[in-house]
Amino acid sequence: MIISRTPFRISFFGGGTDYPVWYKEHGGAVLATSINKYCYITCRYLPPFFDYKYRIVYSKNEIAKDIFEIQHPSVRETLHFMNLDGGVEIHHDADLPARTGLGSSSAFTVCLLNALYALKGKMVTKRQLALDAIHIEQDRIKENVGSQDQTITAFGGFNKIEFGGDQEILIQPITLNSRKCLSLQDHLMLFFTGFSRTASEIAGEQIKKTRDKKNELNRMLEMVEEAINILNGGDSDLTDFGRLLHESWMIKRSLTDRISTPQIDEIYEVALKAGALGGKLLGAGGGGFILFFVEPEFQPKVKEVLKNLLHVPLKFENLGSQIIYYSPQNDF
Repeated sequence: MIISRTPFRISFFGGGTDYPVWYKEHGGAVLATSINKYCYITCRYLPPFFDYKYRIVYSKNEIAKDIFEIQHPSVRETLHFMNLDGGVEIHHDADLPARTGLGSSSAFTVCLLNALYALKGKMVTKRQLALDAIHIEQDRIKENVGSQDQTITAFGGFNKIEFGGDQEILIQPITLNSRKCLSLQDHLMLFFTGFSRTASEIAGEQIKKTRDKKNELNRMLEMVEEAINILNGGDSDLTDFGRLLHESWMIKRSLTDRISTPQIDEIYEVALKAGALGGKLLGAGGGGFILFFVEPEFQPKVKEVLKNLLHVPLKFENLGSQIIYYSPQNDF
């Protein structure tokens, strides 16, 4: 029996520059962190007493005799990629719902890869987990996804991640003293809007318009370094980080008319009037979780005006994808 745990993530700056169609030509970078909300995968080799080979439990319950009968695309393609000898039983649990902008799909793929490698008795690097997940989602499933979610959830931590070049991904931890890191956390408020969406469809629209949005994406790329300079600026005012988030959101929502909605725009404006300095819808857009940068003294007011939304407290985490339980099975 194996239990794998993988964190979800929030991305601050650079989103959109992590799509291969962009970074293979121009280079890309994001500033992002994993958070203390997790995806869990429990798996084991299936004992040879059943008339099926695969059992997968998530929001659905699938039983299949052949790998290509499996409906869940990530499970099907990851199992095919891993080429396991025996049948497998897989259970998925998560702290937060899917399709909400926190990298849940990639966290699932990374988590499943980690569990299946452990099931085969192999230890792999976090880099290998990230690159394998990128390959499965982009090349095998043909999802319209970037490369940041797989990397952030595999490695964990608060990082600048660069995309492109010989190494494909380059991870640089953000070195903040504990006081400033806690201060940044204390300025963040995460709300669930309740709107679900399919990220791949929205991302597909954005990818189509990449060549027409060169100026916007270059500016979003520049913001990564600007944000790091704000954080590393000694006693610099963290409120500049919030204002930069606002500028980034204004650019992001202009990339395609599917990123925001009238309801999201209203939520954003209400929060700004209550004291938020900036924020962004997480993920590809359309709904899900929305993040605000709010000075602590204004947070009760923001919480009050958004009382119809679920407020989700968060903390940064540094461990990334882990095997949290490992017990080899008896042979049959």
